[in-house]
Amino acid sequence: MKNLTIIDHPLIQHKLTYLRDKRTDHMQFRLLTKELTSFMLYEVMADYPLKEIVIETPLMPAKAKVLAREISLVLILRAGLGMLDGLLQLVPEARVGHIGLYRNENTLEPVQYYAKLPTNIAETDVILVDPMLATGGSAASAATIVKKAGAQNIKFVCMVAAPEGLDRLSASHPDVAIYAAALDERLNEHGYILPGLGDAGDRLFGTK
Repeated sequence: MKNLTIIDHPLIQHKLTYLRDKRTDHMQFRLLTKELTSFMLYEVMADYPLKEIVIETPLMPAKAKVLAREISLVLILRAGLGMLDGLLQLVPEARVGHIGLYRNENTLEPVQYYAKLPTNIAETDVILVDPMLATGGSAASAATIVKKAGAQNIKFVCMVAAPEGLDRLSASHPDVAIYAAALDERLNEHGYILPGLGDAGDRLFGTK
């Protein structure tokens, strides 16, 4: 699909392999998620606009470039929290929003329980993150929430996507660019990505 970018840098693919491995414990999983997220952000921001400013070097004034627009990082709870450190490592000045959604295990549809976004989100570019794009329900709902708050330029970043989730997010929000490290085979009957990497939240926080 035209709005999907698979980031296949060798370091990203290398770290994704160990994220998938069931032998990776929660401490290693957390570290790998942070590192992989940082590497992905380099690619996600490759076309980010710059503006020119004048600074004073130790020797003379000089023209230099900085990011042209402020960034809001919006995390889909709870697994999105695991990606925050990797994002802030590169853009520590970014504002951070949180959207709480859980999946109804019977309908597989998202249920919102929390939303706190930067007050100036309409004036920023938004990077919306969740480690997994499975059914696409949470991602589509989160994109709707940030759009209602005024956001216009939104990028969705995940580590692993399923075709079903990709189709749903693309159909609901064709203007949202999607970035993933891998597009996997399919969902199972419980809505989990195959081969996937399991429950990202549980593996991040050691709750299983």
